[in-house]
Amino acid sequence: MARKRNKRKRLKPGRLLFLLLCLAVLVGCGAGVGLVFASVRDMPAMSPAALEASASTMIYDQDGNLVTNVGIKNSVPVNIKEVPEHVVNAFLAIEDPAFYQHHGFSLRGIARAAWSDLTSREIRQGGSTITQQLVKLSFLTPEQTIKRKIQELILSIQVERRYTKDEILEMYLNNIYLGEGCYGIQAAAQTFFGKDVGNLELEEAALLAGLPQAPSAYNPFKILVLQDKEKEEHIKTIVSRRNTVLDCMVKYNYIDQARADAAKSAELKLDTREPSSRQYPYPYFLDYVTEVLIEKYGESEVFNGGLKVYTTLDPKIQQIAEAAMENSSNFPPSKTDANGISQPQGAIVVLDPHTGHIKALVGGREHVQKRQWNRATMTSRQPGSSFKPIAAYGPAIEYKGLGPASVVDDIPVKYGSYEPKNSDGVYRGLVTLRTALTRSINTVAVKLLADTVGLSEAIKFASGLGIKLDPANHGASMALGGLHSGVTPLQMAGAYGAFANQGVFIEPTAILRVEKADGIIIDQIVPRQRQAMKATTAYLITDMLKSAVQSGTGTGAQIGRPAAGKTGTTDKGVDIWFAGYTPDLVAVVWIGHDNNQTPMPQAYGGMYPARIWRDVMSKALSGVPAKDFPRPDGLVTETVDSKSGLLPGPNTPADSLVTDLFVEGTVPTETDNVHVFVEVCAASGLLPNEYCPDRVIKPLLKLPYTVPSTVEDYAQRVPGETCAIHGAGKGLAPNDGHDGIQIFRPQPINTNEPPGGTSPDTLEHAAQESQD
Repeated sequence: MARKRNKRKRLKPGRLLFLLLCLAVLVGCGAGVGLVFASVRDMPAMSPAALEASASTMIYDQDGNLVTNVGIKNSVPVNIKEVPEHVVNAFLAIEDPAFYQHHGFSLRGIARAAWSDLTSREIRQGGSTITQQLVKLSFLTPEQTIKRKIQELILSIQVERRYTKDEILEMYLNNIYLGEGCYGIQAAAQTFFGKDVGNLELEEAALLAGLPQAPSAYNPFKILVLQDKEKEEHIKTIVSRRNTVLDCMVKYNYIDQARADAAKSAELKLDTREPSSRQYPYPYFLDYVTEVLIEKYGESEVFNGGLKVYTTLDPKIQQIAEAAMENSSNFPPSKTDANGISQPQGAIVVLDPHTGHIKALVGGREHVQKRQWNRATMTSRQPGSSFKPIAAYGPAIEYKGLGPASVVDDIPVKYGSYEPKNSDGVYRGLVTLRTALTRSINTVAVKLLADTVGLSEAIKFASGLGIKLDPANHGASMALGGLHSGVTPLQMAGAYGAFANQGVFIEPTAILRVEKADGIIIDQIVPRQRQAMKATTAYLITDMLKSAVQSGTGTGAQIGRPAAGKTGTTDKGVDIWFAGYTPDLVAVVWIGHDNNQTPMPQAYGGMYPARIWRDVMSKALSGVPAKDFPRPDGLVTETVDSKSGLLPGPNTPADSLVTDLFVEGTVPTETDNVHVFVEVCAASGLLPNEYCPDRVIKPLLKLPYTVPSTVEDYAQRVPGETCAIHGAGKGLAPNDGHDGIQIFRPQPINTNEPPGGTSPDTLEHAAQESQD
């Protein structure tokens, strides 16, 4: 008899889903209870004092001396009764319209903010109530975690139970960070508009109310440090945020549409004066430090976190640099522009090339605005000839084995439509690199880059010096500083620092160490560095730039001790530079108009910038023993011919010999093949024809190409044409005595030989005889 099988009950999908859901709820509840327990256990105590406390950031110089505090000095408490209704309503409308109805947090408010942000595709409202924001400012860290959010909700309920709504609102309005180091609406009203909170107009109140969400992004003072399209875009951002606040005020019936429209049409007016009570020492240097800190840690931490910041500032050099930039005699004739700023403007950066430490930084002739445009770090301009060592000479020596005695022909050249010109209109012919750099000859630099180095190698070399360039936007003009976006004085100081530091590039820094208020180090700055070029390359560039200061375009920078430097002057004198260094310090000076257009036709890099450089460096190094640049191993001295760059040959005249430095292994092995003795017509100076009655043997330069007669050494070159003043029936009387050069009188022409049948060796043989 067959056995019956037991039927197995099948679990229905609905029942399985229900069981899984119950399990998930149990697990979630357990996890939630655990998270709440952990949040409560670690929650800070609700301290009334914390609702009013804040700590400033302290900034120290290189010796650990306190320079200034940043933050707490710009906090001015105000009684809620002194705050106009439209100011209060602006903050309520954008931050917490249900403030007087909830008990610390609002689920409806969170949902409403999420829906508003989702539908508008931008953050228009925050989910936190004003009470939650006050708690977050006073007790908690800015981290976005569930644990912190739970703590925020619990503390918000505690605050609501302890204080009245008006008291909470007053503490919030006095503690909220509104940018520019301003804590509270009174400090912000004074900073941005130069007035007390009680005098704020509706549009001004709306602008301030829009700041808490993102003080840095909506900071109105950013328009002072932006230019052109970026400035226009930021103004649009500020106005759009202000108008969002006004729209919310209409939505929640704080104002009517007509009043909102009137406020929207109001002009954006800011108070950019620097009140004497808020002036601080070394403003450009400290502005730069503040910008770096904000970028890394955020405004709230910088202005309220009690940081201790140790910088590289050398007060002595900074004061010297500021005094030099304030001295009107150090600048071309000046005028005041429509904004009340002296033009032309200028900047200087001084740093230690061996550490990258910025010793001084001045971004203008005066500091009259808060967080003003810092030309030392923000102004990218064309560097002119001061870029030649970076784009042409440095890579030619580093990658191609050239040296100070290498020879380039200074003649007119053209690359496509680009035809570089020498600034003085003179073409000198065959010159050494030392001569070309000393005299700042343009065509030589362009030929080095275009014909010898190549664009990719030039960009590679510049990149090693901290200057990133896009090959798609650059060409041969880069040799003369023709850059797509330009460079800042700080970038140039860093690049030149590598020449002074035996080829090691060290990224410039103004900050050494950052500590929390309790002394815990949160950042120890170690500047990045790399071997950008061989030590021998750096020394050869330095030695040539010493010649530029001793006898070239940079003589205005002589300070009575070894110094190297290069001038820079762009077309029409729109930008003028001097970049120079000693074994101890590097300094770069720039002068130009802020509009990047106005020329300075009678100003050059070797004038005003060199004057400022000399003034600052001579005083900064006062009392420091003079020393020369250390010469690295791997260099030798050799005498060569200055027209060929080769070893002297039998025809090399004594006045063509030069003795210079070479990297071992780059001394030429061939002898001079440019100087030759050539027979020419005594009357025309051209190659003789068979009818020329008098001929002379002259030492000339023989090259496989011809040059225009405007080139200075044109008369010293072997002519490419034959005499045309003598011919059949044009016989002339012999012309005896030609500068003491031997006259060669040929034998009567043999009529049995065809005209011009002289042996090919005749001229060379005659030249050898004359040399002997």
